[in-house]
This record gives sequence, structure tokens and C-alpha cells, in this order.
Amino acid sequence: MKTLKQINKYLKSPLVLIAAVVLGFVACQKDEPIVFEDVRLFRPVLSTDLYAEGNTIVAEMGNLKAANGYIMEVSRDSFATVEYQVQVDTNIVRLNESVLGESLFWNMIYQVRATALAENPELNSKPSLLGSVRTETFPTILQEPTYYDILDVKARIEWETLGLPVTGIKAFAADDLRLKTPLLEFEVSEEENAAGLSIIDGLSPDTLYQIAIYSGDELRGWRNYQTRVADIDKTAAGVVDLTESEDPAAVTNALDAASDGAIILIKHGVQYDLPDNTHFQNKSFTIRGAYGFGKQQAMLYSTNNIDFEGGAVIDHVRFVNLEIRGSSMGGVYAINASQGGGTEINEVSFEGCKLVNMRGVMRMKADGITVNNFKINNSLIDSIGSYGVMTQDKAGSMVKNIAITNSTVNRTQYFLVSRNNSESLLLENSTFANLSESGRELFRWRQSGQDNITNGVTIKNYIFGHSWDMSNSGVTTVRGMDGLEETTFDISSTFSVADFIWYGNEIPNFPAANISSTQEELWVDPTNNDFNFKDAGFVGKTSAGDPRWRVKL
Repeated sequence: MKTLKQINKYLKSPLVLIAAVVLGFVACQKDEPIVFEDVRLFRPVLSTDLYAEGNTIVAEMGNLKAANGYIMEVSRDSFATVEYQVQVDTNIVRLNESVLGESLFWNMIYQVRATALAENPELNSKPSLLGSVRTETFPTILQEPTYYDILDVKARIEWETLGLPVTGIKAFAADDLRLKTPLLEFEVSEEENAAGLSIIDGLSPDTLYQIAIYSGDELRGWRNYQTRVADIDKTAAGVVDLTESEDPAAVTNALDAASDGAIILIKHGVQYDLPDNTHFQNKSFTIRGAYGFGKQQAMLYSTNNIDFEGGAVIDHVRFVNLEIRGSSMGGVYAINASQGGGTEINEVSFEGCKLVNMRGVMRMKADGITVNNFKINNSLIDSIGSYGVMTQDKAGSMVKNIAITNSTVNRTQYFLVSRNNSESLLLENSTFANLSESGRELFRWRQSGQDNITNGVTIKNYIFGHSWDMSNSGVTTVRGMDGLEETTFDISSTFSVADFIWYGNEIPNFPAANISSTQEELWVDPTNNDFNFKDAGFVGKTSAGDPRWRVKL
């Protein structure tokens, strides 16, 4: 037992004194409530992605117990402006006419954001961007138009013959989103209604319309129609109008008689002979297909090839809106230049063309020929043999600048070949599949000492499939290049399929197999030139490849 003296000594200890102070402080505080500082509410988050039901947007947000409601905002321009702002008292919100005061537009992309509301407005959450969503298309019997249904001043309107008869068609401006003020109106005859087809005229070129069909006053639906740029004036100076002729020899005869710079305009859907190498050309010319409904363009059928007079100086040779089809892959071309001696062509171009079933598109097989610019745009190339899309086959000739843009190339035994330097090669916004037979180079600059592209190769927004397995051996490996050791390659936003595998001669900086899907998994039907995307998860589906195949937002 401790003595009083010992206890007094213990109580004088500094540690005991500190403990006593702390205990005393706690004892004084234990009956007082602890007050927490108020904090701002968390931002709302979705429990499932935004979705549309008709022209209603549904936002299902997680339930914030402390929230007294939500401010919902809707925009069509990523909140540069706010189109609607409403207060709601539930975390599951249907943005429709009853909530917003008017209905949302059909087939329109909207952005939505939400703010959680607290009792004290100073503690409201920050706005939360919930995302973007497109409302559904108005239910309609009107068919989606294709490129071949729309000309410059005419459109082919087609619908399913269901329900009430269609009696009228109206064309509205692109920004008349509530279809209030028709620009043009057309009656539909009983015969047209029975056929589900009417052709309207009087539209303006290069204009976006909304075209709607009606049964009496009842709207049956509408679609967007983008008219083409104006077709060429048949009566303009230098135009040779063959749109009333279906004579296979008409193009050859007209070109023989034409003046320098003439435009030979031929009839949509009709087959003509391609002028052959018994008619050497020494002047600029354009062969152009006229507009018309239907997928089949005006066709030039080749059993030989176009050739040029030796020493000719020609500004341009242009093919526009045509199909050029060879009789076989064994020995015909669109152009096969065989006469040198200082022949110079400033431009050879193919615009909006389909180039099919030839040994080569352009071949140069004599020295002393220069082509300054070789261009292919907005075209489809399919089934090209051993001379490829371009072969410059002599060390004394040259193709200076090459550009292939906004196009699709499928099945070529070779792609690009040259025996002399070039200045530039631009590949942009295109889709390639089965490009060069397995074991053959994509780019073959094959003359030692003359095997450079001096200003480099630019590849942008491209998609590459694997090589062409012509022998059905199951081998689709890719050989990159021959020559070009000194050439720079600028490659961006470009993809190749999972079964794109190098055999050798790799292209510097090329993104091999950076897509998880194979060629057959990426596209719907490459064999039949359907390059719409089968793989909905492909990251480049809206931005890479030929724009005609891209997914539209």
C-alpha cells in the first residue's frame, strides 16, 4: 500500500498532470454535438447510357439521396448554347414535349447535362455532362436515298406502298427542322402511288433538302437529300454532247474530230468503246459520264488502250464519272503510253470512276515520257493485274507526283511501280484490301540509283487489309517496298487489319496489325466490294478509310 508521501510524489509527475488536463477537457466536451461543415453535392452520374425512344431522350441517373431535384440542360452544339433548361424532381428523366414544352427533333444529335440541387443553392453540384445521343428517325415508309437516286436538279423518291395512298411530296430547306415552309410541292399521281416511285425536278444543285411525303395532310416521313454539283452544260463551248448516241464507236469518232481541251460527254448507263492505240492522241481531252439515275455509270470498254503520239505536249487527260472496264486482266489498260521522244502530259486523272478488270490502269513503256501529276479521287479500283494501278516501266521516263485519295482499291497484283524517281506520293482517306499479290511489294521503285520519292510519302486516314491471295494458298503476308531507302514516310491516323503480317521489306513507321479484327471481321463483304464496317467497335469507323464507307454520326 502506497504512503501519502508516495501518492503526492506520483501526482506531481508531469505526465500525470498532462493526462489530467486532457481528461478534463474531454469531460467538458463530451456532451457538446460535433458539427460537420456542409459540402457540395456530388455531380450526377448515369446508371446506364443515355438512350432515345422515338424523339424522347431518357436519362437514368443514380439516385442522390441528398438531392432535392435536378436541373437538366439540352444542347445541339456541345453547349455553346443551351436549347432547353428544366428542373425535375426525379433521377430518371424523360426529356419530351411534356417536360420541355415542345418536342425534340427526330434524327438529331443532342448533348445533355445535369446539376444536382441542394437545400442551399450554394451547395448544388457542378454541372455533369451526361453525354450525347441521337434521337430515332421518324417512322416512315419513305426509302433511304442512295447516291444514285439524287442528281443535280432531280431526285428519285421511293416508298413502300403501305397504308393510305401517298398524294403529295414537299421539299424543305435543311434548317426548316419543323417542316413549316415548303420550298417546292409536287402532286403524286395514282400511277406513281401504285408504283411507290416519283421523280421530282426543279431542285437546286449542291443543296441539302428535307423531302417529305404526305397522305393528304398526314406526314408519312421525310429524308435528307443532298443534290450533286451542277452537271456540265451540254451547250457550253468545247462540249461534245453524245448523250443522245449509243453507238459504241461514238467516243472514238468524237475524240478524233475534237479540238484541244474538248469535253466528250457520254450517256449514263451506256457502253462505248475506249479509243484504242490505233488512234494516237496529241491533245488535251476529258471523257465524262453524264448524270443519270441508277448505279451503272457510262462505260468505256477496253480491248486495248489509249496511247499518245510521240513528242506530244498535253495539258490534261481526264476521266470523270465513268466505268472503265477491261476485257481481261491479261493484256489491256486504260492508258499504255508507248511513244517517247519528249512526250509530256501535265495531268492524268480519274475522278468518280470505277476501274475494273485490266492488266494495269496506266503503264508507260517507252523512254522519254513525263507525267507531272497522276491522280485518282473518289474512285473504285478492282481486279488489276501485273502492271498495277501505275507502272512506269522505263528508267528514262518519270511520273512526278502521285495522289490516290477518297478511294477504294481491292485486288491488285501490283500497286505502284516505277523505274525512276518521283517527287511525291500522297495516299489519303482511302480503303485498301487485297493490295498486291502475296510476296509482291506495295511500293516498288526498282531502278538502282533512281529509287527515291524526293519529297516523301504521306499516308493519312488509310485502312489497309492484307495482301491478295491470288492462288488461294492461304498466304496473305505483305512485302512492303523495293528501293525507297532514302524516302521519308509520314504516316498518321492509319490502320491495318489483324492479319496484316509483314513478309519482309517493311515500310518505316507503318502501324502493322493495329486493329483487333481481321479483314473478314472488319468489313461486311470485301469479296463483293462492300466495305461497310462489320466491326462496330472499330475506333476508326467514323474517321478512316474511304469516306463513302465511314459511319455517319
